[in-house]
Amino acid sequence: MYVLVTGASRGIGKSIVQKLLADEHKVIGTARSSEFPKEFQENKNFEGLHADLAVPHSIKSELKPIFEQSEAPNVLVNNAGIFDDCDFDEDDKAWLANFDKTLQVNLRAPALLSKWALNRWKKEGEGFLINISSRAAYRGDTQEYASYAASKGGLVAFTKSIARDFGEFGISAYSIAPGFIKTDMAMESIDIYGEDYLTEGMAFDEITSPEEVGELVAFLASGKVPHMTGATFHINGGSYMI
Repeated sequence: MYVLVTGASRGIGKSIVQKLLADEHKVIGTARSSEFPKEFQENKNFEGLHADLAVPHSIKSELKPIFEQSEAPNVLVNNAGIFDDCDFDEDDKAWLANFDKTLQVNLRAPALLSKWALNRWKKEGEGFLINISSRAAYRGDTQEYASYAASKGGLVAFTKSIARDFGEFGISAYSIAPGFIKTDMAMESIDIYGEDYLTEGMAFDEITSPEEVGELVAFLASGKVPHMTGATFHINGGSYMI
């Protein structure tokens, strides 16, 4: 298995890469600017690339060549995303800037990477697309994070569209919709609200670990359930069931 994982330096992406490398798969990981963990840098099966998904020319120059080389990844995990707030009381210019940047990073960039991957996989007869969406795609979010929820909802619809038309080429596409995951992003919320607040309404009294998401990604990428293409896998501690 040869996998490209965006947002690989920390959080969910880091756990995904850890699991894939532990299973001895070859991985390309991307990050905007942060350093990759030393354990990744020292692993012969890992290659790290820096690309800013908010900047279209950075995506094209740094990431498109991955799918033009002689050996290309047969699994793409679109994990990178941003979660920036912008209240509806903000002026129109700032509000639209937040919306545009969020959709660029969370939806447009993954869609373009998927396009390059799919066109390569059609020729090779196999591929697995795994898009990390969010619980917010289904239940919405608070109004200041409306752009985030909209971007993740769009990513789910995009994934389903891929699943409908590309199965005949041996390609499967899945969405994963996490709730709160114990990452740096969640820790900021814990510092503000407390862990009890974030676990309210969950079936467990603890926040989901990123390692669980890593396990799920590895399973889907294994090719064991191709006929589950188009499905969304909800991993949110039972806080939102669908």
